[in-house]
Amino acid sequence: MPFFKYNRIVHWYLDEGARHLPAVIFASSLGSDLRIWDDVAARLTSSCRVVRYDKRGHGLTEAAPPPYSAEALADDVVALLEELKIERAVICGVSVGGVIAQALALGHPRRVRGLVLCDTGARIGTVDSWQQRIDRVQANGLASLEETTMERWFSAGFRGRRPADLRGYGLMLRQTSTDGYIGTCAALRDADFRGRIGAVQCPTLVLCGSEDMSTPPELGRELAGLIRGARFSLIQNAAHLPCIEQPEAAAERILEIFREVKLV
Repeated sequence: MPFFKYNRIVHWYLDEGARHLPAVIFASSLGSDLRIWDDVAARLTSSCRVVRYDKRGHGLTEAAPPPYSAEALADDVVALLEELKIERAVICGVSVGGVIAQALALGHPRRVRGLVLCDTGARIGTVDSWQQRIDRVQANGLASLEETTMERWFSAGFRGRRPADLRGYGLMLRQTSTDGYIGTCAALRDADFRGRIGAVQCPTLVLCGSEDMSTPPELGRELAGLIRGARFSLIQNAAHLPCIEQPEAAAERILEIFREVKLV
């Protein structure tokens, strides 16, 4: 099992596909881990070197004491690139993973070949809304968020068709460390790239599930409009995590960036 240590934290990752292929790094959403990309990764490993990792306090990565910042979470990704001797990669992030990807492109532009920003925004929520989320978790634990989180992560159709999967993803949420969840909420609370994201110059694709209530399509369109040359694409019949609901469509859109930078 591949672990590495950076900044006194042991991090977990998976590295799949031939090492000579162009690399894509996947960053996951708040309360989830690298397994949400399983079905997308399986469709890409013949074309790309696919690297997935668990951010602080999620999955099998240790939690540092909160709060975190988007920039610190991006530095963790740079450390992973160094560990794997990957000079540059396409960065694909969903939700807070997309915020981390933006921070990485702004702070370390030479490491980023392209961006795929899924169900995210240059600014997500408000300071008050994230502080309320932090206070609720501190008072009542992550189980208190399960029902509303599943309603946001998945479309009504998915929830109706796949009740066992829904319970499994609820367990994934509940098993996230409290420190990791709260620390990542603080990063979302404090991150606002609306005045800076226009500096990004790499090829960028913004994706969004058509039924996403957490980061709705208009937020994705706004983000695409702030980045010169960025394109926006809607994934039908998906909510906040198209990588789970529509992995084939998500994988195909991700490959668009590789074609744009002439890597495949």
